[in-house]
Amino acid sequence: MGIVFHERTKEFHLYNQDISYILGVLQNGHLGQIYYGKRIHEAESFQHLIEYGIKDMAPCAFEGNRLFSMEYLRQEYPSYGRGDMRYPAYELQQTDGSRVSEFTYEGHSVLKGKKKLKGLPAVYVEDESEAETLEVFLRDDVTETKLILSYTIFKDFPVICRNALFSHEGSEPVVLKNAMSFSIDFPDADYDMVTLTGAWARERYIKAHPLHEGIQAVYSMRGHSSHQFNPFFALKKHETTEHTGEAAGFSLIYSGNFIGQVNVDTFGVARAMAGIHPEGFAWTLEKGESFQTPEAVLVYSQEGLNGMSQVFHRLYRTRLARGKWRDMERPVVINSWEAVFMDFTEDKILNIARTAKELGVEMMVLDDGWFGKRDDDTSSLGDWYPNPGKLPGGIKGLSEKIERLGMKLGLWIEPEMISRNSELYRKHPDWLIGVPYRPMCHGRNQYVLDFSKKEVVEGIGDAITAVLNGAGVSYIKWDMNRSISEAFSRNQGPKEQGKLFHKYVLGVYQLYERLRREFPDILFESCASGGARFDPGMLYYAPQCWTSDNTDAIERIRIQYGTSVVYPLSSMGCHVSAVPNHQTFRNTPLKTRADVAYFGCFGYEMDLNVLTDEEKQEIKEQIYFYKKYRRLIAEGRFYRLLSPFEGDEAAWMVVSEDKKTVLAAYYRMRQPSNAPYKRLRLKGLEEGARYCIEGREGSWFGDELMYTGMVISDYACGIRPDTTRQGDYQSRIFILKKL
Repeated sequence: MGIVFHERTKEFHLYNQDISYILGVLQNGHLGQIYYGKRIHEAESFQHLIEYGIKDMAPCAFEGNRLFSMEYLRQEYPSYGRGDMRYPAYELQQTDGSRVSEFTYEGHSVLKGKKKLKGLPAVYVEDESEAETLEVFLRDDVTETKLILSYTIFKDFPVICRNALFSHEGSEPVVLKNAMSFSIDFPDADYDMVTLTGAWARERYIKAHPLHEGIQAVYSMRGHSSHQFNPFFALKKHETTEHTGEAAGFSLIYSGNFIGQVNVDTFGVARAMAGIHPEGFAWTLEKGESFQTPEAVLVYSQEGLNGMSQVFHRLYRTRLARGKWRDMERPVVINSWEAVFMDFTEDKILNIARTAKELGVEMMVLDDGWFGKRDDDTSSLGDWYPNPGKLPGGIKGLSEKIERLGMKLGLWIEPEMISRNSELYRKHPDWLIGVPYRPMCHGRNQYVLDFSKKEVVEGIGDAITAVLNGAGVSYIKWDMNRSISEAFSRNQGPKEQGKLFHKYVLGVYQLYERLRREFPDILFESCASGGARFDPGMLYYAPQCWTSDNTDAIERIRIQYGTSVVYPLSSMGCHVSAVPNHQTFRNTPLKTRADVAYFGCFGYEMDLNVLTDEEKQEIKEQIYFYKKYRRLIAEGRFYRLLSPFEGDEAAWMVVSEDKKTVLAAYYRMRQPSNAPYKRLRLKGLEEGARYCIEGREGSWFGDELMYTGMVISDYACGIRPDTTRQGDYQSRIFILKKL
């Protein structure tokens, strides 16, 4: 690992054993992008990689020099108005209305380790030897504004982390209208763009399409990262597969409005960038003020998309998630929602908990309906005090009874929301986001609190803290069920309105940080109407996230498969729910439901007391299995084998770091007729080692299992020589051990 500066050519070479990232100072003082990809040898100069050429009608920076045009040079953080006609990485407006700016190189520094970002989540290091950081200092003399571009390279990850910091020193204010976290120009556009898209109950489906001239983008303008688009995209070569070929992934550590886009010009240059969405964003900087962009993580892989995913998994699991629960085994939970919804008493909850304890469940989670006068979704959000009619002893009393059963108590909250029928609204109607003289949209009969205001964040924090103090709560499910419409901060001036969306997210982060600090033993799980805020920013505060409100096992195969493109299994809340499923009305075998849910943070969403004795025994065995293998599932290397987006079957596997233990899962969504023979080619095994497969006679070399495949033919028709269950919605788990 190292960062080399070439004084003569003013080039920077960031490298480790896997990657090289090269940038340099151009003739006009701007930063140029020279190379990003597989590690290449250090050299005295890389100037030959900067391509100049005469293009008709191109604005040129220097009189008499038609070769130097910013419109066709590859850049690191392109500006608006200085000859580049493509999308800029930032836009700064002066008091006279000019949006032309020019940040030129002043100097740089190289630091051991990695700095924290004030008020924002980011990847961290535990020892400064893990990484080095390059800070490049630039300045716009006209506006008297400084810009620091930060690049961190890691010793053991093919990763570059980037962010930008604007600091204003001039007497006249400037308005930052756009500030991307990174921009990078690729020398060609021969890539497919891979994104994770969807909607409620079908989040993070994998989509891919070849780049084309013009703009292609993912985005959110909802106030949160959204069900629709995840703050991630990848560029892969056309021939790249899951396990071979070149891919670069871009992930934004942010939970609010974002845009990730690729701009392909007519000369084949692909400009990739991501950051806060500029729509509705206008951040005024007075003298002495600064603005920090969120962090972007760039991952380069030569081992296909799955290789890229494994880097994200390891980085986000060990250097983004924090605290006590980062490395701890996650408890098996039973959630009350699909069992009783809001219609419950303390006795009902305790009856479910008693049965759950007998089956091996470790935590009882009380979901929506425990507070205020909350009997349906029309009231009481914001009134964070227990309903004595349901919980005579409050949360403290319930936690004591749960603990006497030998379990822990978890609790659902939705602190960012308010009901109009609530004591909080009657006391503080000005705490709502919304234009007071216009009609307001609602979602789920609720409205959004203005977390851009310090007093709102503190007030809600005080209320939640009062509930948790001394209550014995070990787990918090933090929900968020509403996008932001009518974005307006009441009793705030015009300059503050362009800050609302970003300050709202900062307020969410501040409350998370406060609760984590005051209750360090609590396991937080983020939730946003399911997966509407499943993003890296949340993982910094809550090491796991409710993957989707859709708990149907067949749909969850697609959702979890797509989510794994970026996020580790340790971050995915995955539960077994009742049938018919509440979202799809599908009847799926209990075995299949568990075989899917194992690959995440495991639990149940059902009334266990209505099950048969046979079903209870099966659940007991499922919980035993998960407890036996949960550390492997959380920390092993994950491989996607068969895509559910390409047919009626899917497969994935987890391999321990020492390659001694393997869990492979195969799922069949629809029963084939007179099926052909089938083999499943495994990944990540030790080629020369022998493996046994539980339930089968004999042993096999790792290379045989990977290159010829493991036979999984079940014939699926007529007379069958084995006892494999047939029909739709079937699953099989294979346990392999190295001899």
